[in-house]
Parts: sequence; C-alpha cells; structure tokens
Amino acid sequence: MHGEDHPTSEPTTFEAEAPTTRYPEPPSGIDPDQSKGWIARLSPVLRTHRAVMSGALALAAVAMSIGALVPLVTRNAIDNALDARTSNLSTFVIVLIVLGITRAVFTFGYRYGLYGMAFRIEYQLRTMLHTHLSTLSFSFYDRVQSGQIISRANSDIRSVQMFLTFAPIMAVQLVSFVIAIAIMVSINIILTIVAMVALPGVFVFGQRLRQLIFPISWIVQSRMADVATVVDENINGVRVVKSFAAEERQVNDLADSAFRLRWAQMQAHYARARYNPIIENIPRLGLALMLLYGGLEVIDGNLSIGDLVAFNLYIVILQAPFRFLGMLLMMSQRAKASAERIFEILDEQPTVVDRGGAFDLVDPIGSITFDSVTFAYGTEIVGGAEGVDSGNILDDFNLDISPGERVAIVGRTGSGKSTIARLLLRFYDTQMGRVTIDGNDVRDITSRSLRHAVGLIPDEPFLFSTTVHDNIAYTRPDASSDEVVAAATAANAHAFIRDLDEGYDSVVGERGYDLSGGQRQRIAIARTLLANPRVLVLDDATSAIDVQVEAEIHEALLALMENRTTIIIAHRLSTISLADRVVLIEGGRVVADGTHQELLATEPRYSAVLAASDSDGHR
Repeated sequence: MHGEDHPTSEPTTFEAEAPTTRYPEPPSGIDPDQSKGWIARLSPVLRTHRAVMSGALALAAVAMSIGALVPLVTRNAIDNALDARTSNLSTFVIVLIVLGITRAVFTFGYRYGLYGMAFRIEYQLRTMLHTHLSTLSFSFYDRVQSGQIISRANSDIRSVQMFLTFAPIMAVQLVSFVIAIAIMVSINIILTIVAMVALPGVFVFGQRLRQLIFPISWIVQSRMADVATVVDENINGVRVVKSFAAEERQVNDLADSAFRLRWAQMQAHYARARYNPIIENIPRLGLALMLLYGGLEVIDGNLSIGDLVAFNLYIVILQAPFRFLGMLLMMSQRAKASAERIFEILDEQPTVVDRGGAFDLVDPIGSITFDSVTFAYGTEIVGGAEGVDSGNILDDFNLDISPGERVAIVGRTGSGKSTIARLLLRFYDTQMGRVTIDGNDVRDITSRSLRHAVGLIPDEPFLFSTTVHDNIAYTRPDASSDEVVAAATAANAHAFIRDLDEGYDSVVGERGYDLSGGQRQRIAIARTLLANPRVLVLDDATSAIDVQVEAEIHEALLALMENRTTIIIAHRLSTISLADRVVLIEGGRVVADGTHQELLATEPRYSAVLAASDSDGHR
C-alpha cells in the first residue's frame, strides 16, 4: 500500500503472487470416477502411504506369525517336558519369553505405523475437504446447510479414519488365521474339520449384518448432521432466539432431531445386538465340538494332551477375528456411508471459476459496465438475496459507470441492488449479458485480481473470533500496526478500539457480537480501507450506525472515494448524498438516472421509494 500514513491514498497495484501457505496441500485427491466403490475412489490418497502401509503390514504379519507359533511351543513343552520328560521345561519358558518380547516389539511397530497412517489420512481428508470448500461457488452454500458441512468435515471423516485404522489390523489377523489352520491340519485334519464346521455360519450372518448396517449408518450420519445444523443455527442465532423468548421451542427442535438420531442409532445397535452374539459364539460351538471329539481321541490314545491344548489355543486365535467381525462390519458400513457423504462435496464442481487464459487485472481505472445483464437465482435458497422466487432479478439491465464516479443505486426491496454488487465481484455469473471493468469481461479476469480491485463493505459485517488488529488486517496480513491504526482512524474506529481492555489486541467474541453494530461496521470499513481497492461497493455500509457516527464516517468515506469508482447501495438520504449520480431500478432495469435533486423533482417512483425506505428496510 502506498503511503503508510494515510490509507486513502492511491489504490494498490495487484501483484500476482501465490499466497504463502504454512501447510502443504494433500499430494493427491480422490478418484473422480463416481461409479467406483469408496475404497477405490480413495485409493489415490491411500497410495501416498503405501510405503508406510506395506512396512506396517509386514511387521504385523511377522507379529501374527510369532503369535501362531506359541501354541506349537506350548504343545512341545507339554508333550516333551511335562509328559515324556525328554526335554528341559526352562528351555520352552525362555523361548516363550523371547517370542513374547519379539511379538511386542513388532506389534508396537505395526500399530504405530497404521495409526499414524490413519491420522495422516484424516488430516489429508480434512485439508482436502476444506480446500475444496474454499473453491465452491456461492450457489453451493446457498442450498447446503452449514451443519451438514460441519458434520461431514468432522464425524464423517472420523468414521473413515477409524475404519482405516482397524481394517488393516483385522486383515492381518488372516495371516495368523491361515497359519493356525495349516498347523491344525498338520496335527489332525479331522479335528480341524470339526473345529471349522460352524464357521460358514459366521459368513452368512456377517453378510446379513452388513446389509442391515449400511442404510442405517447413512441415516445415522445424516441425522447427526441435522443435530449439528440445529446447534449451529441456535448458537449463531442466539440473539434472535432470546429476543423472541423462543428458547423452549429451540430446545424442542433439538430434542426432535436428537430423538430421530437416537432412533437411528438404536436401530444400528439393535442389528448389532441381534447378530454380533451369533457371529461371536458360532466359533465357540466349533470349540465345544473340538473338545468333545479331541477329548475322545486323547482317551483313545490317538491324540496327545499337547495336541489338544494346542488346538484349543488355535481355536482362541481363530476366534479373535470373529469377536471383532461384527464391529468391523459396522465400522465398514458407517465408513462407506460417511465416505459417500464426503464425496458428495468433493464431487461438487464450482460454477464460477477462472476461465482458461484468464488474466490479472492490473492498475484498473475503474470503468464499469453492465451490458444487457439478465440474472436469476432460480429456485435456490439464497441467504439474504432478494426475490429468489420471482423470476429474473435483473432483466436486460444496462448501466455505465465512469472511472472515479460515485453512483448511488436505489430501489425497492427485491429490486436487485445487492445482486449488482454480487455480479460485479463475480460471486455469481450472469445468465445473459456481461459485466465489464475497463472493458474487460469479469469472466476473463482472475478472481483474485478482480476482488483485489473491487472492495465490498457489506450491510452485515462479519468479524472473526480473533483480535481487532487481525480483523482489520485480514485483507493485508503483512500490514504494519501503523497502517492498521491509520485505517481504523479513517473509519472513525480508533477511539473506541483504544478504549477496549486490550486495545487492538482485544479478541472479539463470536462474529463480533460483543461489539455494537456500529462498531462492527466501522471495523469492516477499516478492513476495506486497508485493502485500498480501485472500486468500492458500499452495500448499506452505514445502516447499523447512528446518524451522528454516520456523519463522522462519511468524512472518511469521502476521502476514500477520491479517485475511486464507488457504487453506493443505499436507502438513507444521508448516504445517497455521498453520490454524484443516482440510479433508480425497478423490475430489474434502470428506470431513472440523474442527480438526487433531479429525480426528486421529476420521478414520482423515486420519491415513493425514499418515502417507503423507513418501513421497508434495506434494499
């Protein structure tokens, strides 16, 4: 910014440099093929961890193999050291201790690797999702509830992470399963068949549980998002709730959402309660049959006691995967439902993107043209947008604004005044016609340079839960303290900021609601002053400020408007007086154009709009 001592000097020149990021972006995204399964779609992310996964699985295989050797050593100890007394028992004790220590080391290695991998994938998914959310157009946020987004960014990603943590561990259990079966067959094939006879039932009931859990898991995740939405709206709208004494109604709304979530969760747990005991106890039926048959074989002298004990230990090893199979099936179906909900967002494509060959807008002079613009929000729910269900907001709209000109746009509620600002900043694209700056279609200009050139001061300022200094410096994080103070002074905010407990280091509350509306608005004005744009859009920017403070801010705004093209969306006469020219819009078109005095004298519709502004409110 030129002239550190005065934030209202010549606008800064856009410099096309990438913003510095503290954290690297994820090395890869998901597979875009929506016909693939969720694991296949996630495979590009998983492949970035293949070295860690391969090493962890190798360590796990060794650990499981060592575990499978313990029953063999135990059998030999019983048969040779205790029964035949041909060997020294201490030798087998030492071997078991060594095997235990070795297995513990390898178990630590593979668990550390798999857990670390899962948490890194969780980090990647969160970063990937947030990065993608930052690219999506306003139309996406118009139709999607914030609670749904928050739920997918938190609980859904956590569900995927938990499955990716435990699934490899369960998969490695197959190694010990195979080794155990092989050793059991080498000891006694008939006894192995007896022990395994009940296992097909585990597969049958496991499949049935999987079929039940998936749709229920989707419902659970969706209803968790509903609860998050209600909580989010209650917190953000707490002042509205309390002003209408509607706390009980909101509690009832949350209770209803929580009840629906409880019902879905109970259905999931009911399915687990029905099938998990069966899945876990079917192998025990095999154990009972094995003990019956094996005991008879020992009595008949066809099987040693060590063999029977080894078989018993191997049955325990075989049971371990089945004890967790029900939980794994539930986790897999919940992870599948969660992954598909995450993919719904990642598959969403932004509707407003830089065209190929888009160029930076450098040193604009501020000439603005709306050329036969037609625009409608359609049936989308647009927060704060006027006339969303009334067809076209702008209909063959034409307006020329010269460099440095100050133009006030006036119209009734729903006439499309704020829409003009949104199209200029390219928050939305026109259906027909074009918007140009210096003769350049805004669709041919990079979004970053366009929004560097056009500064917006909205009617409802948003402050972050950070310091006042950081809120003002949000547009220029590298700004010095002197520059921040100069911007605040120009916005008539320095005096009240200085009186705060911590001054510029005071942390504002949620959305800045511990400040008055006028104070929040002045900080927002200071933030834009610091950005120093060529084109300035005031969207009822002084609506929350009392008349006395407004008059003081107008002095700062007049200085800011020097050498800048300014669009003033206004309903107050005092704000309109800042403009050189007034444009009246009605039915999505310009119906009158002139000075305030000219329109007041010649245009009855203008007088009617001014007269109705006090009762109609903004826009």
